[in-house]
This record gives sequence, structure tokens and C-alpha cells, in this order.
Amino acid sequence: MRRSLLIFTFLLASAAPITGQESPAANADYLSAVARFFSLPSNEVSILSEWEIPVDEIPVVLFVARRSGVSPEALVALRQAGRNWSELAARYGVGASALHVPVPEDAQVGALERVYNGYRSTPVARWGNIRLSHDEVVDMVNVRMISQSLGLPAARVIGETGAGTSHVDLYARLRD
Repeated sequence: MRRSLLIFTFLLASAAPITGQESPAANADYLSAVARFFSLPSNEVSILSEWEIPVDEIPVVLFVARRSGVSPEALVALRQAGRNWSELAARYGVGASALHVPVPEDAQVGALERVYNGYRSTPVARWGNIRLSHDEVVDMVNVRMISQSLGLPAARVIGETGAGTSHVDLYARLRD
């Protein structure tokens, strides 16, 4: 009886969606969009998804790799060693200027308010002095990728970006 209850509990738990954990279909759609955005074969992006990094960091790996000339494999190894995206982006010269996604001056920027206040209050020539947190780097790259992939204004994507919402879920919600 106890074993049957354990098996039933496991099956029930595996069938129920877990908050913050995306479905395989949502992950596949998101990764397909990432592959198209970076003009890469889907199997190359799928390989990155097999490594132990969050799925919504894969576009960050590819963005920083493209902008810096560092291999995606090296960046993933550094992430797995405990380095954060703020540190890696700064180390490889991918600063706030490269991460900037234009939005109207009056756009609601929610979770990215600190970043956009920095952009708005700093002359463009000094955007390199703006330091972004790990989460802000991930958000900025994903806003760019999702906005351009879905043909939506960046301000709309930013307005939907918030704490507790994965970029995979955001992509799925905005795509529908």
C-alpha cells in the first residue's frame, strides 16, 4: 500500500506543472526562437540546452560569445564555475552599450527601471560605466531576442518582464 501511494504521488507530481519550470514544448519553442535569432542550426542550440545552465541564459551565452569572440563553451564553463553574467559581460567587453535595447522615453520599464534610469541619466558616450547585475544582463538579452523574434516593441516585452516569470514562459505567453 505504501509503495502504491509513493508511486501515485510521484506520478501526480510529475504530471502537475511546477511553478517556474517550463514545459518541454515551451522550452523547444523558445530554443527554436533562439536558434533563428542567432541564425544557428537548432541542433547547436539544443546542445547548449543539455549543459547545466538555465535555458533562459542560452541567448546570453550566444550574445556574449558573438560580441566578444569567446567560445560559448568557455562561457558556459565559466558560468558553471560560479561566475555571473555581470562579471562575464564586463570581463569580455560586452557592456551596457551593447546590451541597450531602445524604448520610448516614457515607456514603463518595470523590473529594468534601474537600468533605464541609468541609460536616461548618462550620456551615451559613458554608457560603458553603467554596471548591470546578473539578472539585468539576462533580462536585457532576452528582451532583445523576444522582441525581435516576435516582432513586438521592446517596451511591450519589458512591460511583461518581471520577478518570478521565466523568459521561456514570457516568450510562450507573448507568442500566443
